[in-house]
Amino acid sequence: MLADLVEELKKTGLQAAPADHCYAGPEDVACDVCTGRKQKALKSCLICLASYCEKHLQPHYDVAPLKKHKLVEPSKKLQENICSRHDEVMKMFCRTDQQSICYLCSVDEHKGHDTVSAAAERTERQRELEVSRQNIQQRIHDRQKDVKVLQQEVEAINGSADKAAEDSEKIFTELIRLMEKRRSDVKRQLRSQQDTEVSRVKELQEKLEQEITELKRKDAELKQLSHTEDHTQFLHNYPSLSALSESTDSSSIKIHPLRYFEDVTAAVSEVRDKLQDVLTNILKTVTDVDVLLSEPEPEPKTRADFLKYSREITLDPKTANTLLLLSEGNRKVTVEEEEEEEEEEQSYSRHPDRFTTCLQVLSRESLTGRCYWEVEWRGKGVHVAVAYKNISRAGSWTECEFGGNYKSWALYCQNTSYNFWFNNVHTSVSGPRSSRVGVYLDHRAGILSFYSISETMTLLHRVQTTFTQPLCAGLGFYYCSSGDTAEFCKVK
Repeated sequence: MLADLVEELKKTGLQAAPADHCYAGPEDVACDVCTGRKQKALKSCLICLASYCEKHLQPHYDVAPLKKHKLVEPSKKLQENICSRHDEVMKMFCRTDQQSICYLCSVDEHKGHDTVSAAAERTERQRELEVSRQNIQQRIHDRQKDVKVLQQEVEAINGSADKAAEDSEKIFTELIRLMEKRRSDVKRQLRSQQDTEVSRVKELQEKLEQEITELKRKDAELKQLSHTEDHTQFLHNYPSLSALSESTDSSSIKIHPLRYFEDVTAAVSEVRDKLQDVLTNILKTVTDVDVLLSEPEPEPKTRADFLKYSREITLDPKTANTLLLLSEGNRKVTVEEEEEEEEEEQSYSRHPDRFTTCLQVLSRESLTGRCYWEVEWRGKGVHVAVAYKNISRAGSWTECEFGGNYKSWALYCQNTSYNFWFNNVHTSVSGPRSSRVGVYLDHRAGILSFYSISETMTLLHRVQTTFTQPLCAGLGFYYCSSGDTAEFCKVK
């Protein structure tokens, strides 16, 4: 009996119970042959359309006909290879319908279609796959180069920012030190000038007080002489007593009416305002840094699109020519009559920002980014303009008039025509006449456009340039025609 048992074991082999990790779990492909608890499949056969564990796969390695079968990694989708209509393996591909089919399908509902074997279609698709892979690999290579460039850009940005921060800190420290020194100098100079002026005034005051004392003494002597009854004595003493010492000339005493050192305060305030503008521009310059040049947004097409960028603009009284009167919260400007110039000038203080040669005024706001505004005008003609803030305020017409120089761009609107001016060169502009003009500015893109606004919105003129500074909106009048007006509209 023992001998027979040994022979039997030799035939079947002594196999240990499989470990737990050999059994199929919920996510594994199970062997289709195992009974009871199934083991994990090691391979799937595309001919048998079954999956086998290591034990049941062995015949595919030992039996000659099975050796020709196609083995693949274990798959749960083997049944997808079976035609649901004919229960046959789908070994064909219909290019007409772009689907896998079996042989019976090719002579049935797919008869006359462009059909090939699945292997032939796979070969074709494999070539396409390889081309796609090459494209992907090339793109990967290109993107890796881009990543390297961007990494270098990051290092450059960090280096530039660090240096700018360091340099800015040094400059601001020097500026603060300079401001402190100037503050001390101004204070010291003020006190010195104060002492000088007070000394002059007191010296004159003492001189006048001495004169008053002398005059009072002289007046007392004359009074006493007037009561002398002896005529001879009166006449004898009168010549010596009636002579007066030289009096202080009152016309030399000129008092500035309540404006002693106020001009100093005004000068310091002006420096503060300009410094604030400069500092604001510095911050704007920082925020305008754009390393990655993104695709520009499309230009607005409809008035509703333009109104998304509308800006409420006010005029700066410090820049207004003295023949211009501002009203409506400094949104409206009116030309006054020339004979009223002297009277009007009294209402404007002297200021270096004021236009003196041209009838013009600039906006209080500095314009950057995307902006849109509209101007309603009436009269003989008006310049609707934009200009750099440092445009000349006096001098020749070409230096300070809107459109007469490279610091300003202007559309000159008249009842019969439009003309665009830049750097003293004009361009005739055609378009429907309207008392309202729309202006669109894209500072970064360098776009400036003018529109005629009525029931429709018509482009009059478009400028493509490069703006190097923030801009101000401007209004100007060529004719000194009393009553001509222009106003920044409140648009909704």
